Amino acid sequence: MGNVVVVGAQWGDEGKGKIVDWLSEQADTVVRFQGGHNAGHTLVIDGAVYKLSLLPSGVVREGKLGVIGNGVVLDPHALVAEIDRLQGQGVKITRANLRVADNAALILSVHRELDALRESGASGAIGTTKRGIGPAYEDKVGRRAIRFMDLADLKALPAKIDNLLLHHNALRRGFGLAEFKTADLVEELASVADRVLPYMDTVWKLLDEERRAGKRILFEGAQGALLDIDHGTYPYVTSSNTVAGQAATGSGMGPSQVGYVLGIAKAYTTRVGGGPFPTELDNEIGEKIGERGREFGTVTGRKRRCGWFDAVLVRQTVRTSGIHGIALTKLDILDTFKEIKICVRYRLDGVEIDHLPASQDAQARVEPIYETIDGWDGTTAGARSWVDLPAQAIKYVRRIEELIGAPVAVLSTSPERDDTILVQNPFEA
Repeated sequence: MGNVVVVGAQWGDEGKGKIVDWLSEQADTVVRFQGGHNAGHTLVIDGAVYKLSLLPSGVVREGKLGVIGNGVVLDPHALVAEIDRLQGQGVKITRANLRVADNAALILSVHRELDALRESGASGAIGTTKRGIGPAYEDKVGRRAIRFMDLADLKALPAKIDNLLLHHNALRRGFGLAEFKTADLVEELASVADRVLPYMDTVWKLLDEERRAGKRILFEGAQGALLDIDHGTYPYVTSSNTVAGQAATGSGMGPSQVGYVLGIAKAYTTRVGGGPFPTELDNEIGEKIGERGREFGTVTGRKRRCGWFDAVLVRQTVRTSGIHGIALTKLDILDTFKEIKICVRYRLDGVEIDHLPASQDAQARVEPIYETIDGWDGTTAGARSWVDLPAQAIKYVRRIEELIGAPVAVLSTSPERDDTILVQNPFEA
């Protein structure tokens, strides 16, 4: 297929950083196609640790092109801060290795303030990162967004900001806040324009040229499919589509060209923030999994909720994202558990069902139906081939494959890049 799309198959934080880094070494171009700087990847390369929120993973590898697609909402100040931080670590970032879509919508201070205001409001928090992602997407859909290309024409910017503030200042009056002034937002953008405009490009055209030249393109998703605005646990979701189909829409690459879809899933389940979580373990076992797995958010530092592997949910995301194969991560965290449970179905009001219903009320009422599997005495940590795994661990992996309807293409057995069992290389599938 040539190209590869990587998506989280759960609620994010599945360990995409390690897998994307491994794949980016084989790719020529790495594309971010949705989300913003609310996502987080941690890469470890030759002992150096790089934490990325907005930039594509390819920028830390020499000779790779990183692309921020039109599906991303872009905070230009966050972009500059991340570039400066990486360059302080010795990573050279120029137009040669970074391009940004000219039609990407921008995140402004007015978005960040509105996001924080809503998250702390009386209606209750849904767990956003307060970085302005949702309000920026709202403005994009409302056809009033300021886009990256607008930074190149500062004379035309005031009229566009006037239009934006017709909406936002009405909201601010309703909240009893002072109105934003057009001149202040113009100054906010003018102060950063020269730093970011050198990276601007027509990304759909660039990617078509890369494809025609036979380049390998890796599409890097943020968050996870269960946070998708349409197919996730609404309203406890992010503000963009996170399923694999967004790789085409959020980059301008035709759907027939995006290639192999690799879903990333932990050998158990985690979630940050509010929302339904059928297999959550609010007990000593959940605490044990969290401690072993060091389950804290890369961007926010928030503690993750932990639970048993939910095959119902992953099977659902396999279908909604068209996943060809799964990269199963953190198998080693389950070492030495006497027994391990897998959720195989749900019970809703006394009736067994095989999917998570769309209704928020029903999602809160579903009860997991578990299948129990014996644990293993040996260790999977650091295993690099199937023969290094305890037989019972292999049985656990095989049962997951049966339940989700997709093969495990990659098995990760530690945070170290080389502690990986490769079954099928997605670039060569």
